[in-house]
Amino acid sequence: MQDWLKDYVGRQKATLDSIPLDGVAAVLEALRTALREDRQIFIMGNGGSAANASHFITDLGKGSSDAIGRRFRCLALNDNVAWLTAIGNDYAYDDVFVRQLENYGRAGDLLIGVSVSGNSPNCVKAMDWARAKGLKNIALVGAKRGRMADLAHIAVVIGDTHYGRVEDAQMGILHMLCYAFMEKPALAA
Repeated sequence: MQDWLKDYVGRQKATLDSIPLDGVAAVLEALRTALREDRQIFIMGNGGSAANASHFITDLGKGSSDAIGRRFRCLALNDNVAWLTAIGNDYAYDDVFVRQLENYGRAGDLLIGVSVSGNSPNCVKAMDWARAKGLKNIALVGAKRGRMADLAHIAVVIGDTHYGRVEDAQMGILHMLCYAFMEKPALAA
């Protein structure tokens, strides 16, 4: 078991080393612009990526906003279970994010899609709609990239396909984005 654990940790370190920091910096700049222009920031994901998206909104909406003394207008599209299930039941699960964006999304807003495969149909559909409506798309995806990377203005591709390792790296990126504002509040200027 020790060998398996060592191997897992070694592979996790390699996955973290694969994070393209220039891409993370570009996302950070997009967040700064959204804050400066009072734009809405949306994030979405399924499963573990949904949990990461929810965690990000908690940190950005509370921790980062408190640190800079200004409020990020941010929302995880996967957090309203009643709305998700109503849309999924009455239309299709592929529509659970795009139907919310139809209510909230405006040109200039920011949409972040989080997916290991990059091919989650509901995320792809939302990113396609968002791009057509003038929102800025960001994709945090694994090495397979998927359609989401093609639809993104900024694609942050993590160099692994293992779901656990990629989801851990995604959360690391999302933490970097939030803690940049918490630890360097001058970024909000």
